[in-house]
Amino acid sequence: MGIQGIDLSLIWGVIIAFGVMMYVIMDGFDLGLGILFPMISDEQERDVMMNTVAPVWDGNETWLVLGGAALYGAFPLAYGVILEALYLPLIFMLAGLIFRGVAFEFRFKAPAEKRHLWDWAFIGGSLLATFSQGVVIGAYVAGIPVVDRQFAGGGLDWLAPFPLVCGVGLVVAYALLGSTWLLVKTEGMLESRMRHYSRPLAWLLLAMVLVIGAWTLQMHPELATRWFNHAHLTVFAGLVVLAALALFGLLRSLRQRHTHWPFVFTLVLMFLGYIGLALSIWPNIIPPSVSLWAAASPATSQLFALIGALFILPVILMYTFWNYYVFRGKVRIGDGYH
Repeated sequence: MGIQGIDLSLIWGVIIAFGVMMYVIMDGFDLGLGILFPMISDEQERDVMMNTVAPVWDGNETWLVLGGAALYGAFPLAYGVILEALYLPLIFMLAGLIFRGVAFEFRFKAPAEKRHLWDWAFIGGSLLATFSQGVVIGAYVAGIPVVDRQFAGGGLDWLAPFPLVCGVGLVVAYALLGSTWLLVKTEGMLESRMRHYSRPLAWLLLAMVLVIGAWTLQMHPELATRWFNHAHLTVFAGLVVLAALALFGLLRSLRQRHTHWPFVFTLVLMFLGYIGLALSIWPNIIPPSVSLWAAASPATSQLFALIGALFILPVILMYTFWNYYVFRGKVRIGDGYH
């Protein structure tokens, strides 16, 4: 359980869930910019798109490092099994993030005739990283077989229809995050284009959520039993109602030409989906059979790491808030941070 009745595994589970959620939300919209990049042909508008995240994109990935390090320290069994099961899509994700990161730095320094190469590195890296993350999530939700505390599946189990559809779904979700982020940060024709793209992306995301949700319940009938029994039905209905209200608010704010509210409502949709996922797999950290406590490291190790985490988490949060505060406001043609 923990030290003197404190459930350290539960605390670490919350920290990891929070870190992953922060990464998905904050790195999601800048990956979304790369997904939207092919829809914008004007070089100056592309510069503006990249400059909206240039000061913050690398800080966003701090949350990914935090989540991975916390998983390794607090739940080494889960770390080992998940990495073994999803080694290839995680490598693809890292390769995409590397291409995207290099493109950020080199695109602005490349001569005009070479810039298109870095544009495609940015587009390809963003798509590859996003799709791979979706595949990882889909394979994780589908379930990872564990026998005698060892991964009991194959190295290509992730290469299945459900994870691949989840990859497409995450591409749509990040594109919507990116388009609504640009409503906050840009103006003129670029803002108008993003408003035009956001509405069909919202409806497409709804369709993907319905397909993936129904598919998940078909794969795991026990989830249907959990969600629709009397004890959990209120929570499930509450999440559905809140998601419907957030979608309505998103579409309405787009029609009324708000700049900030569409992004806020998109964040709410992402948050509600994440909460639904977390509640569906609870209390397992390796679905469908390994719980937080079964995968945990010794309590003394968890406590030692927790002391450090309690120092570093406020620093990351303060740095993140200050970064976004300093670089708030619209980005215009001619502005830049390189």
